[in-house]
Amino acid sequence: MTTPVRPAAGGERDEAVLARLQLLVTRKLDGLLQGDYAGLLPGPGSEAGESREYRPGDDVRRMDWPVTARTTMPHVRRTVADRELETWLAVDLSASLDFGTGRWLKRDVVVAAAAALTHLTVRGGNRIGAVIGTGAEPPARTGRWRAAPPPPTGPGVLTRVPARSGRREAQALLRAVAHTPVRPGRSDLGALVDLLNRPPRRRGLAVVISDFLAPPAQWGRPLRKLRVRHDVLAIEVVDPRELELPDVGVLPVVDPETGELHEVQTADAGLRRRYADAAAAQRGAIAAELRAAGAGHLRLRTDRDWLLDMVRFVAAQRHARTRGTTR
Repeated sequence: MTTPVRPAAGGERDEAVLARLQLLVTRKLDGLLQGDYAGLLPGPGSEAGESREYRPGDDVRRMDWPVTARTTMPHVRRTVADRELETWLAVDLSASLDFGTGRWLKRDVVVAAAAALTHLTVRGGNRIGAVIGTGAEPPARTGRWRAAPPPPTGPGVLTRVPARSGRREAQALLRAVAHTPVRPGRSDLGALVDLLNRPPRRRGLAVVISDFLAPPAQWGRPLRKLRVRHDVLAIEVVDPRELELPDVGVLPVVDPETGELHEVQTADAGLRRRYADAAAAQRGAIAAELRAAGAGHLRLRTDRDWLLDMVRFVAAQRHARTRGTTR
Protein backbone atom coordinates (compact mmCIF):
# COMPACT_ATOMS: atom_id res chain seq x y z
CA MET A 1 0.00 0.00 0.00
CA THR A 2 1.18 3.53 -0.69
CA THR A 3 1.54 6.12 2.03
CA PRO A 4 -0.20 9.51 2.04
CA VAL A 5 1.59 12.34 0.30
CA ARG A 6 0.84 16.04 0.07
CA PRO A 7 2.59 17.41 -3.01
CA ALA A 8 0.73 20.72 -2.74
CA ALA A 9 2.78 21.84 0.26
CA GLY A 10 5.49 24.42 -0.22
CA GLY A 11 9.19 24.93 0.45
CA GLU A 12 11.52 22.19 1.59
CA ARG A 13 8.63 19.88 2.40
CA ASP A 14 7.60 20.01 -1.26
CA GLU A 15 11.04 18.79 -2.33
CA ALA A 16 11.04 16.04 0.30
CA VAL A 17 7.60 14.85 -0.79
CA LEU A 18 8.60 14.78 -4.46
CA ALA A 19 11.78 12.83 -3.64
CA ARG A 20 9.78 10.33 -1.59
CA LEU A 21 7.20 10.04 -4.34
CA GLN A 22 9.89 9.38 -6.94
CA LEU A 23 11.42 6.65 -4.76
CA LEU A 24 8.01 5.04 -4.26
CA VAL A 25 7.23 5.11 -7.97
CA THR A 26 10.68 3.80 -8.91
CA ARG A 27 10.49 0.85 -6.51
CA LYS A 28 7.04 -0.26 -7.64
CA LEU A 29 7.14 0.49 -11.35
CA ASP A 30 10.63 -0.69 -12.29
CA GLY A 31 10.31 -3.66 -14.60
CA LEU A 32 7.04 -2.61 -16.21
CA LEU A 33 8.85 -1.44 -19.32
CA GLN A 34 10.51 -4.76 -20.10
CA GLY A 35 9.90 -5.71 -23.72
CA ASP A 36 9.49 -3.81 -26.96
CA TYR A 37 7.53 -0.88 -25.61
CA ALA A 38 8.97 2.55 -25.00
CA GLY A 39 6.12 4.11 -23.04
CA LEU A 40 3.30 3.48 -20.62
CA LEU A 41 1.09 1.90 -23.25
CA PRO A 42 2.30 -0.23 -26.18
CA GLY A 43 1.26 2.19 -28.89
CA PRO A 44 0.59 1.06 -32.45
CA GLY A 45 3.82 2.55 -33.76
CA SER A 46 4.69 2.79 -37.44
CA GLU A 47 7.04 -0.16 -38.08
CA ALA A 48 5.36 -3.23 -39.55
CA GLY A 49 5.46 -6.36 -37.42
CA GLU A 50 3.88 -9.81 -37.57
CA SER A 51 0.34 -10.73 -38.58
CA ARG A 52 -2.32 -12.38 -36.48
CA GLU A 53 -5.92 -13.44 -36.98
CA TYR A 54 -8.53 -10.70 -36.93
CA ARG A 55 -10.62 -10.33 -33.76
CA PRO A 56 -13.77 -8.21 -33.33
CA GLY A 57 -12.73 -4.70 -32.37
CA ASP A 58 -9.48 -4.68 -34.36
CA ASP A 59 -8.80 -1.65 -36.54
CA VAL A 60 -9.81 -2.62 -40.08
CA ARG A 61 -7.24 -0.15 -41.42
CA ARG A 62 -4.57 -2.62 -40.30
CA MET A 63 -5.92 -5.53 -42.34
CA ASP A 64 -3.15 -7.64 -43.88
CA TRP A 65 -4.75 -8.45 -47.22
CA PRO A 66 -1.96 -10.65 -48.68
CA VAL A 67 -2.02 -12.97 -45.64
CA THR A 68 -5.82 -12.89 -45.61
CA ALA A 69 -5.86 -13.99 -49.26
CA ARG A 70 -3.36 -16.82 -48.67
CA THR A 71 -5.02 -18.23 -45.56
CA THR A 72 -8.66 -17.33 -46.40
CA MET A 73 -8.90 -16.07 -42.81
CA PRO A 74 -8.96 -12.36 -41.96
CA HIS A 75 -5.61 -11.18 -40.56
CA VAL A 76 -4.39 -7.85 -39.24
CA ARG A 77 -0.85 -6.52 -39.30
CA ARG A 78 0.72 -5.84 -35.90
CA THR A 79 3.12 -2.94 -35.58
CA VAL A 80 6.14 -2.40 -33.38
CA ALA A 81 6.04 0.62 -31.10
CA ASP A 82 8.46 3.42 -31.92
CA ARG A 83 11.63 3.35 -29.84
CA GLU A 84 11.60 7.09 -29.27
CA LEU A 85 8.39 8.25 -27.65
CA GLU A 86 7.26 11.78 -26.89
CA THR A 87 4.70 11.98 -24.10
CA TRP A 88 2.63 15.03 -23.26
CA LEU A 89 0.60 15.47 -20.08
CA ALA A 90 -2.44 17.73 -19.85
CA VAL A 91 -2.78 18.32 -16.10
CA ASP A 92 -6.02 19.89 -14.88
CA LEU A 93 -5.59 21.64 -11.51
CA SER A 94 -9.02 23.23 -11.19
CA ALA A 95 -10.23 24.19 -7.73
CA SER A 96 -12.37 21.04 -7.60
CA LEU A 97 -9.11 19.04 -7.29
CA ASP A 98 -8.49 20.63 -3.88
CA PHE A 99 -10.92 18.15 -2.31
CA GLY A 100 -10.65 14.71 -0.83
CA THR A 101 -12.25 12.57 1.87
CA GLY A 102 -10.11 9.46 1.35
CA ARG A 103 -6.43 9.06 2.11
CA TRP A 104 -5.44 11.86 -0.26
CA LEU A 105 -6.76 14.97 -1.88
CA LYS A 106 -7.63 14.61 -5.55
CA ARG A 107 -4.78 17.01 -6.28
CA ASP A 108 -2.34 14.64 -4.55
CA VAL A 109 -3.45 11.80 -6.82
CA VAL A 110 -3.05 14.03 -9.90
CA VAL A 111 0.55 14.89 -8.97
CA ALA A 112 1.28 11.26 -8.08
CA ALA A 113 -0.07 10.05 -11.44
CA ALA A 114 2.06 12.65 -13.22
CA ALA A 115 5.11 11.38 -11.29
CA ALA A 116 4.43 7.77 -12.30
CA LEU A 117 3.97 8.68 -15.96
CA THR A 118 7.12 10.79 -15.92
CA HIS A 119 9.12 7.90 -14.49
CA LEU A 120 7.76 5.45 -17.06
CA THR A 121 8.69 7.83 -19.88
CA VAL A 122 12.12 9.20 -19.01
CA ARG A 123 13.69 5.94 -17.86
CA GLY A 124 13.73 4.87 -21.52
CA GLY A 125 15.39 8.11 -22.63
CA ASN A 126 12.16 9.52 -24.04
CA ARG A 127 10.92 13.08 -23.87
CA ILE A 128 8.02 14.33 -21.77
CA GLY A 129 6.29 17.70 -21.62
CA ALA A 130 3.18 19.09 -19.99
CA VAL A 131 0.47 21.69 -20.21
CA ILE A 132 -1.03 22.72 -16.87
CA GLY A 133 -4.35 24.43 -16.36
CA THR A 134 -5.84 26.02 -13.27
CA GLY A 135 -8.50 28.58 -12.42
CA ALA A 136 -8.41 32.20 -13.54
CA GLU A 137 -6.22 34.74 -11.79
CA PRO A 138 -8.11 36.17 -8.78
CA PRO A 139 -9.11 39.83 -9.18
CA ALA A 140 -7.22 42.40 -7.15
CA ARG A 141 -8.91 43.29 -3.88
CA THR A 142 -9.88 46.91 -3.29
CA GLY A 143 -11.01 48.74 -0.18
CA ARG A 144 -14.50 49.16 -1.61
CA TRP A 145 -15.30 45.46 -1.24
CA ARG A 146 -17.11 44.51 1.95
CA ALA A 147 -17.31 40.82 1.07
CA ALA A 148 -15.31 38.34 -0.93
CA PRO A 149 -15.46 39.08 -4.68
CA PRO A 150 -17.21 36.62 -6.97
CA PRO A 151 -14.94 33.90 -8.39
CA PRO A 152 -13.38 34.56 -11.78
CA THR A 153 -15.15 33.07 -14.76
CA GLY A 154 -12.43 33.31 -17.44
CA PRO A 155 -10.75 30.42 -19.24
CA GLY A 156 -8.17 30.01 -16.48
CA VAL A 157 -4.38 30.03 -16.53
CA LEU A 158 -2.66 27.65 -18.95
CA THR A 159 1.07 26.88 -18.62
CA ARG A 160 3.27 24.90 -21.03
CA VAL A 161 6.39 22.97 -20.01
CA PRO A 162 8.48 22.03 -23.09
CA ALA A 163 9.12 18.34 -23.78
CA ARG A 164 12.62 17.29 -22.76
CA SER A 165 14.46 14.11 -21.85
CA GLY A 166 16.52 13.44 -18.75
CA ARG A 167 15.80 13.02 -15.06
CA ARG A 168 16.68 16.59 -14.16
CA GLU A 169 14.20 17.94 -16.70
CA ALA A 170 11.59 15.45 -15.47
CA GLN A 171 12.05 16.72 -11.92
CA ALA A 172 11.59 20.29 -13.15
CA LEU A 173 8.34 19.26 -14.82
CA LEU A 174 7.06 17.65 -11.63
CA ARG A 175 7.96 20.74 -9.62
CA ALA A 176 6.03 22.87 -12.09
CA VAL A 177 2.97 20.65 -11.59
CA ALA A 178 3.30 20.41 -7.80
CA HIS A 179 3.98 24.12 -7.27
CA THR A 180 1.16 25.39 -9.48
CA PRO A 181 -1.25 27.18 -7.12
CA VAL A 182 -4.90 26.20 -7.26
CA ARG A 183 -6.91 29.31 -8.11
CA PRO A 184 -10.67 29.87 -7.79
CA GLY A 185 -12.79 28.84 -10.73
CA ARG A 186 -12.43 26.05 -13.26
CA SER A 187 -9.86 25.78 -15.98
CA ASP A 188 -11.10 25.28 -19.52
CA LEU A 189 -10.40 21.58 -20.02
CA GLY A 190 -11.20 21.80 -23.72
CA ALA A 191 -8.66 24.59 -24.21
CA LEU A 192 -6.13 22.64 -22.13
CA VAL A 193 -6.50 19.53 -24.32
CA ASP A 194 -6.39 21.66 -27.44
CA LEU A 195 -2.92 22.89 -26.43
CA LEU A 196 -1.71 19.34 -27.18
CA ASN A 197 -3.04 19.72 -30.74
CA ARG A 198 -1.09 22.91 -31.38
CA PRO A 199 1.48 22.87 -32.86
CA PRO A 200 1.18 19.48 -34.64
CA ARG A 201 3.68 16.97 -33.20
CA ARG A 202 5.01 13.58 -34.19
CA ARG A 203 2.87 10.66 -33.14
CA GLY A 204 3.20 9.93 -29.43
CA LEU A 205 1.28 9.47 -26.20
CA ALA A 206 -1.02 12.14 -24.78
CA VAL A 207 -2.30 11.79 -21.22
CA VAL A 208 -5.10 13.93 -19.78
CA ILE A 209 -5.29 13.95 -15.96
CA SER A 210 -8.45 15.53 -14.55
CA ASP A 211 -11.64 14.87 -12.60
CA PHE A 212 -13.50 15.60 -15.88
CA LEU A 213 -16.25 17.49 -14.06
CA ALA A 214 -16.44 20.01 -16.89
CA PRO A 215 -19.30 19.27 -19.34
CA PRO A 216 -18.24 16.59 -21.86
CA ALA A 217 -19.33 18.91 -24.67
CA GLN A 218 -16.46 21.20 -23.67
CA TRP A 219 -13.62 18.69 -23.95
CA GLY A 220 -15.00 15.83 -26.09
CA ARG A 221 -14.26 17.32 -29.50
CA PRO A 222 -10.65 18.39 -28.69
CA LEU A 223 -10.04 14.91 -27.28
CA ARG A 224 -11.32 13.22 -30.45
CA LYS A 225 -9.12 15.51 -32.52
CA LEU A 226 -6.14 14.58 -30.36
CA ARG A 227 -6.86 10.87 -30.81
CA VAL A 228 -6.54 11.15 -34.61
CA ARG A 229 -2.77 11.57 -34.30
CA HIS A 230 -1.82 10.25 -30.85
CA ASP A 231 -2.53 7.45 -28.44
CA VAL A 232 -4.63 9.04 -25.72
CA LEU A 233 -4.98 8.01 -22.08
CA ALA A 234 -7.52 9.74 -19.82
CA ILE A 235 -6.88 9.47 -16.08
CA GLU A 236 -10.03 10.31 -14.15
CA VAL A 237 -9.53 11.20 -10.47
CA VAL A 238 -12.54 10.51 -8.24
CA ASP A 239 -13.36 10.90 -4.56
CA PRO A 240 -15.86 8.45 -2.99
CA ARG A 241 -18.04 11.33 -1.72
CA GLU A 242 -18.55 12.37 -5.33
CA LEU A 243 -20.25 9.04 -5.94
CA GLU A 244 -22.43 8.72 -2.85
CA LEU A 245 -23.28 10.60 0.34
CA PRO A 246 -22.84 9.14 3.83
CA ASP A 247 -25.66 9.28 6.39
CA VAL A 248 -24.18 11.90 8.76
CA GLY A 249 -27.11 14.25 9.31
CA VAL A 250 -26.81 17.86 8.18
CA LEU A 251 -23.67 18.19 6.08
CA PRO A 252 -22.36 21.65 5.10
CA VAL A 253 -20.65 21.52 1.72
CA VAL A 254 -18.75 24.23 -0.15
CA ASP A 255 -18.25 24.36 -3.91
CA PRO A 256 -14.47 24.95 -4.23
CA GLU A 257 -14.92 26.58 -7.61
CA THR A 258 -17.62 29.11 -6.71
CA GLY A 259 -17.39 29.34 -2.91
CA GLU A 260 -21.13 28.65 -2.54
CA LEU A 261 -22.16 27.04 0.75
CA HIS A 262 -25.00 24.52 0.95
CA GLU A 263 -26.38 22.45 3.82
CA VAL A 264 -27.48 18.96 2.84
CA GLN A 265 -29.67 16.71 5.00
CA THR A 266 -27.94 13.39 4.38
CA ALA A 267 -30.35 11.53 6.69
CA ASP A 268 -32.86 11.67 3.81
CA ALA A 269 -32.54 8.28 2.11
CA GLY A 270 -34.32 9.56 -0.98
CA LEU A 271 -31.85 12.41 -1.36
CA ARG A 272 -28.89 10.04 -1.03
CA ARG A 273 -30.41 7.75 -3.65
CA ARG A 274 -31.02 10.63 -6.07
CA TYR A 275 -27.48 11.89 -5.49
CA ALA A 276 -26.00 8.45 -6.22
CA ASP A 277 -28.13 8.09 -9.35
CA ALA A 278 -27.10 11.53 -10.62
CA ALA A 279 -23.44 10.81 -9.86
CA ALA A 280 -23.62 7.48 -11.68
CA ALA A 281 -25.23 9.17 -14.68
CA GLN A 282 -22.51 11.84 -14.68
CA ARG A 283 -19.69 9.29 -14.56
CA GLY A 284 -21.42 7.22 -17.23
CA ALA A 285 -21.56 10.25 -19.52
CA ILE A 286 -17.84 10.87 -18.94
CA ALA A 287 -16.98 7.23 -19.70
CA ALA A 288 -19.16 7.29 -22.84
CA GLU A 289 -17.46 10.45 -24.13
CA LEU A 290 -14.02 8.95 -23.53
CA ARG A 291 -15.01 5.77 -25.38
CA ALA A 292 -16.37 7.82 -28.27
CA ALA A 293 -13.01 9.62 -28.44
CA GLY A 294 -11.15 6.30 -28.53
CA ALA A 295 -9.16 7.14 -25.39
CA GLY A 296 -7.92 4.68 -22.81
CA HIS A 297 -9.69 5.25 -19.50
CA LEU A 298 -8.10 4.81 -16.08
CA ARG A 299 -10.02 5.79 -12.95
CA LEU A 300 -8.04 6.54 -9.79
CA ARG A 301 -9.74 7.04 -6.42
CA THR A 302 -8.54 8.95 -3.38
CA ASP A 303 -9.45 6.03 -1.09
CA ARG A 304 -7.51 3.36 -3.00
CA ASP A 305 -3.93 2.45 -3.80
CA TRP A 306 -3.53 4.58 -6.94
CA LEU A 307 -0.17 3.02 -7.86
CA LEU A 308 -1.54 -0.51 -7.73
CA ASP A 309 -4.45 0.56 -9.94
CA MET A 310 -1.98 2.03 -12.45
CA VAL A 311 0.08 -1.18 -12.50
CA ARG A 312 -3.04 -3.28 -13.10
CA PHE A 313 -4.16 -0.95 -15.87
CA VAL A 314 -0.80 -1.12 -17.66
CA ALA A 315 -0.74 -4.92 -17.39
CA ALA A 316 -4.31 -5.22 -18.69
CA GLN A 317 -3.63 -2.90 -21.64
CA ARG A 318 -0.52 -4.78 -22.66
CA HIS A 319 -2.24 -8.12 -22.36
CA ALA A 320 -5.17 -6.88 -24.46
CA ARG A 321 -2.85 -5.67 -27.23
CA THR A 322 -0.57 -8.67 -27.31
CA ARG A 323 -2.93 -11.64 -26.78
CA GLY A 324 -3.69 -13.97 -29.63
CA THR A 325 -1.69 -16.12 -31.99
CA THR A 326 0.88 -14.44 -34.23
CA ARG A 327 1.72 -15.69 -37.68
